[in-house]
Amino acid sequence: MATATHDHHHHHHHDDDAEAVPTPAWTDGKRYAWLLGLIVPLSPFIAWGVDAAWSVPAIWFIGPVLVFVLMPILDTAIGTDEENPPDSVIKWLENDRYYRWCTYAFLPLQYGALILAGALWSSGDLGPAALVGLTWTVGLVNGIGINTAHELGHKRASLERWLSKVALAPTFYGHFFIEHNRGHHVRVATPEDPASSRLGESFWAFLPRTVAGSFSSSWELEKERLARTGRGPWTIHNDILNAWLMTVVLFGGLAVAFGPVVLPYLLVQAVLGFSLLEVVNYLEHYGLLREKREDGRYVRTAPEHSWNANNVASNVFLYHLQRHSDHHANPVRRYQALRHFEEAPQLPTGYAGMIVLAAIPPLWRRVMDPRVLAHYDGDVTRANIHPRRRAKVLARYGA
Repeated sequence: MATATHDHHHHHHHDDDAEAVPTPAWTDGKRYAWLLGLIVPLSPFIAWGVDAAWSVPAIWFIGPVLVFVLMPILDTAIGTDEENPPDSVIKWLENDRYYRWCTYAFLPLQYGALILAGALWSSGDLGPAALVGLTWTVGLVNGIGINTAHELGHKRASLERWLSKVALAPTFYGHFFIEHNRGHHVRVATPEDPASSRLGESFWAFLPRTVAGSFSSSWELEKERLARTGRGPWTIHNDILNAWLMTVVLFGGLAVAFGPVVLPYLLVQAVLGFSLLEVVNYLEHYGLLREKREDGRYVRTAPEHSWNANNVASNVFLYHLQRHSDHHANPVRRYQALRHFEEAPQLPTGYAGMIVLAAIPPLWRRVMDPRVLAHYDGDVTRANIHPRRRAKVLARYGA
């Protein structure tokens, strides 16, 4: 682990302030930057204010512009940071409640954005372009809400797990909570995992496979869990059903408050939101494969089974989601303590830019396929290859 080499960064504190409480010598350079993640759920409010003041209908596209234009530019401009917290402060860092509140604060803003959108969709005041922009922006707010849910859903405290479901309700993706923790983390970087994309598989081929696969996998996992307590799947104790019920109640409440006119918008933004999650899933494990041991079981998940990125801008907006390699090796570790590993394969840019590439498969292949190949020292057979394209992939990259 590369902590020792970074120690010279940590001495910008003053030894002369005598403090009663011994605080570690290390300071988190990103401590207050984590609050920037809240700009995302605030974006519909910003758009509403700007449009009201200066009548700029294009501002309703603030969400896609922020995620697909501004973030890739910032990732490139600000660059990367490979600084790790030293082992001695990890426990202290994990227990600092401030970081927890940064994620909790996302939820009221996320729901506020949804209520604002409901009022605007039903008001009749927005033109067609503004409606498209608002729906897209809200979809991205709730898609990034899945990332907040991801951080909360991994935690042991039942409050945080409950909040995780609340954050998933706006995208109708409550089953992610089960599939991700009990499915994806177990089967990651294997052909059996619906959320691990394969070499030669385009994002557009991956999307229907992962959406259907995640649902059926979560249903099986939940059925098994309930069977162990002697219950069938059709019960309120089924975490998929109770999570979806939250969505039904939420959408129903919005339809009662603002009229059924909001329902089509709610469904479209939900699809946009979970598609954002799935495009991130697509780029997190593309082509990576855990090898099998002699007994036929897969080796333990290690940092080299996830793509990693240390671009500061996306990491701050996404609670270190890009330090995905450490996350898979240590799923319960809180976002502020996630580390950079030298052995993890690195993406050429941050997630935001990679999402844009993933939407354009020929571009994606040109950038990523050589990286998968290099990661396996030129031996394509060590990669997770899409079965339907196996012959093509082997013909292109084979020995």
